[in-house]
Amino acid sequence: MISFDSGPFRFQLRAAAVLLQRDKVLLHRANDDTFWSLPGGRVEPGEEAAVTVMREMLEELGVTVAIERLVWMVENFFHYAGKQQHEVGFYFVVSAAKGSAVLNETGDFPGVEKTPRLTFRWFSRSELAQYDIRPAFLAKALAQDPLQFAHVVNHDA
Repeated sequence: MISFDSGPFRFQLRAAAVLLQRDKVLLHRANDDTFWSLPGGRVEPGEEAAVTVMREMLEELGVTVAIERLVWMVENFFHYAGKQQHEVGFYFVVSAAKGSAVLNETGDFPGVEKTPRLTFRWFSRSELAQYDIRPAFLAKALAQDPLQFAHVVNHDA
């Protein structure tokens, strides 16, 4: 994975999936975290970001997705696990095959990956402002219809 420490920062290259279903979006959180985020993970050296999204969705949920389009390029600065983070992220709108089990889930449900343990949930896009979602820009950006391409620089407090 592309992640390394440089001075006070941990740098990582991340790719994330924006899986929509009608007016809902799929989010997840690690069981030790209090915030929600889009599923995805760190890009491996030599791996295209879109391939990372497909790999992560298969690893985390056991679902095959198709990449539709890149929707956001994000420079994200935040503090996590006692360290300043500098993350560059590629966010892709994806689709799951009709009839995929993940599309029928309700409430909180577990991913298939054993470590880390992840909890998934479908959220109404119009109600995202009520939740702690990171990066913070996502609460407003995901509520847009249609989603608009943007380069985002995000500084979470």
